[in-house]
Amino acid sequence: MTSSQRIELVCPAGSLPALKTAIDHGADCVYLGFKDATNARNFTGLNFDPAQMREGIAYAHARRRKVLLALNTYPQTANWAGWTAAVDRAAEFGIDAVILADPGLMAYAAKTHPQLRLHLSVQGSATSYEAINFYHERFGIQRAVLPRVLSMAQVEQVVGRTPVEIEVFGFGGLCVMVEGRCALSAYATGESPNCNGACSPGKHVRWEQTPQGMETRLNGILIDRFGEHERAGYPTLCKGRFEVNDETYYAIEEPTSLNTLEMLPELARVGVAAIKIEGRQRSPAYVAQVTKVWRAALDRVVADPAGFHALPAWMAELNKVSEGQSHTLGAYYRPWK
Repeated sequence: MTSSQRIELVCPAGSLPALKTAIDHGADCVYLGFKDATNARNFTGLNFDPAQMREGIAYAHARRRKVLLALNTYPQTANWAGWTAAVDRAAEFGIDAVILADPGLMAYAAKTHPQLRLHLSVQGSATSYEAINFYHERFGIQRAVLPRVLSMAQVEQVVGRTPVEIEVFGFGGLCVMVEGRCALSAYATGESPNCNGACSPGKHVRWEQTPQGMETRLNGILIDRFGEHERAGYPTLCKGRFEVNDETYYAIEEPTSLNTLEMLPELARVGVAAIKIEGRQRSPAYVAQVTKVWRAALDRVVADPAGFHALPAWMAELNKVSEGQSHTLGAYYRPWK
């Protein structure tokens, strides 16, 4: 591995302080969104208004870092103009790349702003090199973010058969679905995260102290019940505890975080272009802690790929901010395949 094969570190920026923190702690790129439904983290208190975005871009560019804009939800006929206006603003502001999921929006961006670099969002659900190559040939996509459902062997196959740069998730919360195809939140609330940008929208969320414990509900549906010393998590339907055959447990997905730190030499060997850290909804403190560890690890794998190993101190720091204080290699590690 040479310095020319250096993997980019792509970090979340849910706010201007988070953006500056990520840059200051070693991120090569940050990804962010506007304060509206054009991005898949459309929560109150997150994201950027135009003035904040201009300031954030200037801060990053002054330090020779890049800013990527997530426009990764699916517009509908009635609101199409809002999504195209967001593409126009991205070009005007000097965004380094726009992360898109909708093919119609890709066509608009490629035609209207041919100089604008386009990335395929994980929300596009492209899990094969054939799909990625289609987006490249049709819309000029230059990077694709893979959904978190592929094994390392499958990632290697994709990288080897496309001219498109491949970005993978390295750390953060997991999604039980192939991203872009989730219907659970929409089933419970009537609002699709793929169109409105919010899984378990805040207006449908309730915490209630009851004699049985702290209950969390989503649109009236009981998602979980927590004991006195348990931390009451945010009620997303896929990570709730449900009664199945007289047993209550995490029936769909355990609360744990993806952590591929120990796989860095393998990710570098297969030619992954970028590692993405999940967490635009998380605090600047989370961004600082995770960015600092991954910057150190990526620098170490460049300096000594053969001798690289994930330091216990790194893993301990990441576990502190992991869901359930535990981690997994997710789909990347499938020893039976």
